[in-house]
Amino acid sequence: MKSKIAIVLGVLIIFIAGMNFGLNAKTQKTATKVDDYELLGLYTQVFKIVKDHYVEPVESKKLIYGSLRGMLSSLDPYSTFFTPDEFKEFTTETHGEFGGLGIEITMENHKLIIVAPIEDTPAWKAGLKPGDIIIEINGEPTDKMTLMEAVKKMRGKPGTKITLTIWRKGEEKPFKVTITRAIIKIRSVKYKELEGGKIGYIRITQFQDKTDEQLRGVLEKFKDKEGIIIDLRNNPGGLLTTAVNIADMLLPKGDLIVYTKGRDEKNNEEFYSTNDPIFPTDIPIVVIVNKGSASASEILTGALRDNNRALAVGDTTFGKASVQTLIPLPDGSGLKLTTAHYYTPSGKLIMNKGITPDIIVHMTEEEELERIKAEREAKIKGEKAVKIKDPQLDAALNAIKILNFARKEKEKAN
Repeated sequence: MKSKIAIVLGVLIIFIAGMNFGLNAKTQKTATKVDDYELLGLYTQVFKIVKDHYVEPVESKKLIYGSLRGMLSSLDPYSTFFTPDEFKEFTTETHGEFGGLGIEITMENHKLIIVAPIEDTPAWKAGLKPGDIIIEINGEPTDKMTLMEAVKKMRGKPGTKITLTIWRKGEEKPFKVTITRAIIKIRSVKYKELEGGKIGYIRITQFQDKTDEQLRGVLEKFKDKEGIIIDLRNNPGGLLTTAVNIADMLLPKGDLIVYTKGRDEKNNEEFYSTNDPIFPTDIPIVVIVNKGSASASEILTGALRDNNRALAVGDTTFGKASVQTLIPLPDGSGLKLTTAHYYTPSGKLIMNKGITPDIIVHMTEEEELERIKAEREAKIKGEKAVKIKDPQLDAALNAIKILNFARKEKEKAN
């Protein structure tokens, strides 16, 4: 009976592989087919050995899920297999409300790395930083955890506490941070007026499914400003479509926003601006970025820069230029699979390189921590009561003034 199960399992895997990934038997070399069959035979053999001889009985589902998890994690830090519970939990993140700490994390070389804390969340208030490595969760080492296992452990009932052990570059030894979980309700677009109302300041904390709609209303309010600053610092990204929609609001009709390339023809796409911009293209735009600006943040920055619509100020960005596709499976489980790379309009692949700003304003880790602390205090005491030292914002404001001066001089000349 067990042999039959193993054989059926092997056939099922071959069938699924053929159905889902478009294998065409007519175009495959014979040697490759033989190799695939042999390897799948090896898989079913190991499956049977474990089922028959492991020291304790083990469920088939556990073995299959475990092997699928290993398969996906061996590809890159962003491809993942989700169990049904994990898949359901993961898909809640893009809708703007979930329970937990409020950090975007990735797994690289068995290291759990913080891409960015999300503003106004418990993690942000606790002072966690991009690049911090979480080495323990409640005393349990993370080097043997999968990304989703770590996520699941960090989420929990609002009001409960969790202790993370953090390794931070520049610190002599790891330190512990205790954080109280909360329902994370993310307002992804925040804005205010600067320089006596002359300049509009917009901070985008994540690219969610409603972020573009929220931003449209703010841009309409800022039509009469002398310049716009878009702050994408520590924005870990989000939805590609949202980044494209936002770029569409700012770029002239017909401008290339981003394009993607993958093995599958359907993943080769070009995205263009299809609408007229919300406000005149001579209104200067400056984007502020840092090493916590990733994915969709880099798409928007690249689109505006390469089309000469904005200057970028700050530090080099994170460098995530891969596109993941969510693929639901029949039993409720799912895959997050890297299916393409994206390229900026000028043809640059920024994977693991990031975007270098036009105006580099480096902030040390100490300065960045001080800025975050001051912003937290300003939330509590009021902005006028707290002086925030922010050389990157100062540089952005100065760039707006220079661009406006140049624009006015050009108008005079004409």
